[in-house]
Amino acid sequence: MAADPPPPAQAAPPAPIEAYGLIGNCRSAALVGRNGAIDWLCWPRFDSPACFAALLGSPANGRWLIAPADPVTRITRRYLPATMVLETVFETGSGSVSVTDFMAMDRDALIRIVRGISGQVVVRSDLAPCFQYGSSVPSVRHDPNRVTYTAGSETMVLYTDHDAQADNAILRPGMTLSFCLAYGADTEMLQAEREQAAAVAWWTGWSGQGVYRGPWQDAVQRALLTLKALTCSATGGIVAAPTTSLPEQLGGPRNWDYRYCWLRDSSLTVRALLLGGHQQEARAWTAWLQRAVADGVQTLYGVGGERAVPEWEVPWLAGYGGAGPVRIGNAASGQLQIDVYGELLDTLLLIMRQGVVPPDTLWSTVLGLIAALEATWRQPDESIWEVRGAPRHFTVSKVMAWVALDRAIQAAETFALAAPLDRWRALRGEIHDLVCQAGFSAARNSFTQSFGNDALDASLLLMPLFGFLPAQDPRIAGTVDAIGEDLMAGGLILRYRTEQADDGLAGTEGVFLACGFWYVQALARLGRLDQAQALFAHMVGLNNDLGLLAEEYDPVGQRQLGNFPQGFSHLALVEAAFALQDAAAA
Repeated sequence: MAADPPPPAQAAPPAPIEAYGLIGNCRSAALVGRNGAIDWLCWPRFDSPACFAALLGSPANGRWLIAPADPVTRITRRYLPATMVLETVFETGSGSVSVTDFMAMDRDALIRIVRGISGQVVVRSDLAPCFQYGSSVPSVRHDPNRVTYTAGSETMVLYTDHDAQADNAILRPGMTLSFCLAYGADTEMLQAEREQAAAVAWWTGWSGQGVYRGPWQDAVQRALLTLKALTCSATGGIVAAPTTSLPEQLGGPRNWDYRYCWLRDSSLTVRALLLGGHQQEARAWTAWLQRAVADGVQTLYGVGGERAVPEWEVPWLAGYGGAGPVRIGNAASGQLQIDVYGELLDTLLLIMRQGVVPPDTLWSTVLGLIAALEATWRQPDESIWEVRGAPRHFTVSKVMAWVALDRAIQAAETFALAAPLDRWRALRGEIHDLVCQAGFSAARNSFTQSFGNDALDASLLLMPLFGFLPAQDPRIAGTVDAIGEDLMAGGLILRYRTEQADDGLAGTEGVFLACGFWYVQALARLGRLDQAQALFAHMVGLNNDLGLLAEEYDPVGQRQLGNFPQGFSHLALVEAAFALQDAAAA
């Protein structure tokens, strides 16, 4: 019988967010620390309950540590080229070993291979899963070369090629230890070396489709690989991040669950993947989208398109570094965020233009989306930032409503699809006029966050990027300058100043990394290429040693903040790299 949930425990200060690496198989994902500990894993889907939750609590909430038993003098790590296969090398006073971590591509299995490199090293494995977000301690059954962990309806099995009951093993050069942790009762031991070769072949084959050939090749390829790892091969859904409740302010309350499929984030992810030369994900996502919105549009869905994503708090997890509450689910699923129509229609038009999906098979979906937009665009909403204060008429929400109509009109005209074009064109013009009149402040010579409010917002940088007005328009140039002056913090761009724009939340936050990449694109469009390239280089330098980015960054503490790795940050990096390439070639 499972034991009671362990009480909240504040362990030693947690590893920095950037100390983690990501492994995955387009079904689920795990975070692996520099110290060899897997501190986060949700199985069998991205949005399933975590069975390793030490990231948000303590080791008692589930983790799997493989590392030398003796003190480590040096750690280096890398992804095997063009893959999501992670290799960490530990050096000790007596020798060195490597630990290779990856997930099998065709089943729910996590594989760890320890290889002796030099000298003689004692390696220990400490596997202690705890199901249901670290609340359900499993029973354990030991068999030769096999350990079974069971709690309620959940089972995982550890297979190994050495004594499964031995915590330590001695490795010398050329020796290996293999571990295969599988989810579910009906599992089997996998041949670790063969699975590694298969995973490498799969990821390198996918990466080989990429088309970017610029100066930021490594950063772009790693960003695209990360985006691919956030896609679900079984459903076509794309999650915003594989984690929940990593704080946007250390010790603060701005902690959200991002293990779901936002229409906005997934649309932009597909656009970045298409830009990078990857079309398969667009086909799968389009099918997911058509199923998900068949019963109406909401902001986000479960990985399989589920509409119910209730938000609740986990009392037994202390939170990352004590930053509570830990939240499961996301109440933003019930918000009105009008901008999502713009991102959706922009991406669907790109899918049509590239011939990924026949336009006529998408048209009924487009008509339904525009009908829903026509019924709601005049309402105040919670915006692209899904604020939890009073709804307002956010400028970018109206801009993206214009984008949705513009792309639908372009699709109808390009592919001769039946549509009420006169009505759509009239509404497109009405929205454009409204934004230019109500969303612009002559006093600030800038567009503003919302109508009747002079606060600035970095999302206004999307206006030239989506073609609402050309970058050379004085109002856009003024907006870019105002954002650079008012929202710059440590050389990066804030979403907005929380003390000026009430978002209904306590505390502050770091700089939102995607906003800096939007600023790079805006500068490039304004012809300020040197400034744009310098900022891009600075931002790529914020990547961790594996090329990964969280949602935000603290320029004072020089740490990554928020859920990790964050798709929004990586897709914005990809788009900025292509924008710089285009600007340099112009």
